[in-house]
Amino acid sequence: MNLLLIILIVIIIIILVAIVAIYNGLVTARNKVKNAWAQIDVQLNRRADLIPNLVETVKGYAAHESSVFEDVTAARAGLMNANGVKEISEANNQLSSTLKTLFAVAENYPELKANENFKELQAQLAQTEDKIAYSRQFYNDTVLMYNNKCQTFPSNIFAGMFGFKEADFFEAAGEARSVPKVEF
Repeated sequence: MNLLLIILIVIIIIILVAIVAIYNGLVTARNKVKNAWAQIDVQLNRRADLIPNLVETVKGYAAHESSVFEDVTAARAGLMNANGVKEISEANNQLSSTLKTLFAVAENYPELKANENFKELQAQLAQTEDKIAYSRQFYNDTVLMYNNKCQTFPSNIFAGMFGFKEADFFEAAGEARSVPKVEF
């Protein structure tokens, strides 16, 4: 009788330890997703902070291109007011599109391209874009690991019981997926 009781207690302890380990793994994975998102947010805010300086620098040279500046400013405001992964992703894609237009306008002004402030801002923005790309990749990798934990057995049972929900991936805009056309 004592041996049966000891075996039963050991089995219960093993099951409890497994449940705690699974739960803690889910919490750790969810927190990694939140941290990865915070890193993207830091880079997006850095880019948003650089944009007004860039716009003002270009504005001095290309005063008649006001619609471009309004579009960039509106896209920046959209990003700053966006909430949630999907909404921020869409706002980010819109901002990237308007920045391309801004740089296309800047290409028409050789004296602007030679301006040190413009060069420095453009370099900082390029560095920030690289950091955003890396942060997106890291975030999506982290979401993949978390979602796998939420979907695979036996952690999927506990994920459902404890309210762990799958996270959204940071997705590129449709036009970012297409191959650019190069003509000479």
